[in-house]
Amino acid sequence: MADITQLILDDHETFRREFAALDDTSEPEQLGEIWEPLAALLDLHAVAEEEIFYPALLRRGDDAEDETLDAIGDHNEIRDGVREAALHPIGSSPWWAAVRKTRQANSEHMAEEEDDALADFRRNASQHVREDLGRRFLEFKTSHADASNIDTSDKDPQEYLIKVQEQIPRPPG
Repeated sequence: MADITQLILDDHETFRREFAALDDTSEPEQLGEIWEPLAALLDLHAVAEEEIFYPALLRRGDDAEDETLDAIGDHNEIRDGVREAALHPIGSSPWWAAVRKTRQANSEHMAEEEDDALADFRRNASQHVREDLGRRFLEFKTSHADASNIDTSDKDPQEYLIKVQEQIPRPPG
């Protein structure tokens, strides 16, 4: 079973590859065939991380609060770009501007996550925990594959942090 950090990295590679594929065409039909599944995966990936990865990071990470706050803010920027792109005809100048905004936000997020949150988690979580979370991450993505039944609204990073921290069991005593 793949661990959650590898599954997240695999999605990151898919994002890079699909954004690059957009650069290789200008035909609206082909752009739509690339963008629509990419946009759905961006949304699904963010929600899966928020449901599974970041709560686990908050339980184990060294700098988890800052990393989580930053990631939720990044996810909001990515979601905003996806929503903005949906308002415009595929291939139009405003659509490209929204896709570019999404791509930039996603590229910055991936770099920060790979250098900070994922590395922090690998240092502080056992292989068994990472594999268990990987299974849950895959199950979540499979059960929400079309991304139509997930909440893709922006989240207040501070409220998200408080909500997740309230769910973390406190040590006795």
